Amino acid sequence: MIISVLRAVIIYLLIITALRFMGKRQIGELQPTELVVTILISEVASIPLEDTDSPLFAAFIPVIVIICLEVIISAMSLHSVRFRRLFSGRPIIVINDGELDQKALKSLRISVADLLDTLRLKGYFDLQEVKFAIVEMNGQISVMPKESNAPLTPADVHIAAGNKEIPYTVISDGKIINEHFDELGTDAAAIQKQLQINHLQLKDVLLMTADKSGNRHIVKKDKTL
Repeated sequence: MIISVLRAVIIYLLIITALRFMGKRQIGELQPTELVVTILISEVASIPLEDTDSPLFAAFIPVIVIICLEVIISAMSLHSVRFRRLFSGRPIIVINDGELDQKALKSLRISVADLLDTLRLKGYFDLQEVKFAIVEMNGQISVMPKESNAPLTPADVHIAAGNKEIPYTVISDGKIINEHFDELGTDAAAIQKQLQINHLQLKDVLLMTADKSGNRHIVKKDKTL
């Protein structure tokens, strides 16, 4: 029993380390080669977990080889457009200047219903609202609306927009997070003082964020939960 647990922990750490080399992509954003690598790693790693008589190296060596291949292919793809297109394909325009490219849809084996479904998920319920739609290499569809259907921006109505800053978490579930204190120019004492101003204690706060402009946002814990 203990041996099985230890093997599972070792395999888990191996897979986490291996996948770190692939970057922080979500499953829906994986390139074809990355998806294949993910599937192969999961299959290879399951062998020593199912068969405790199988040596751990039966998983280590194949996983390392697969990751090395992925790193080599990624490096070559960075320096060669042809190589990148060979392994990852290329973006394909399916709506070009408001016109539906049926030939492109057929080559991608995407039905009109599937395309309309994706457009609705992006907030466009009428095909005539879309100027360009591009199927990216990871299978996602990027959409550019026609000028008449594009959302207004401050520049369109000649309004000066304020600078936006990234909000960082400084309190999470009643605990102070000091990871970004240097960037924010603050410290735990300043955070505690802010809580006192709002008549709050640390234990009462579910989330508190702060940005470089001094903006603060506090979410109180629901005491009924």
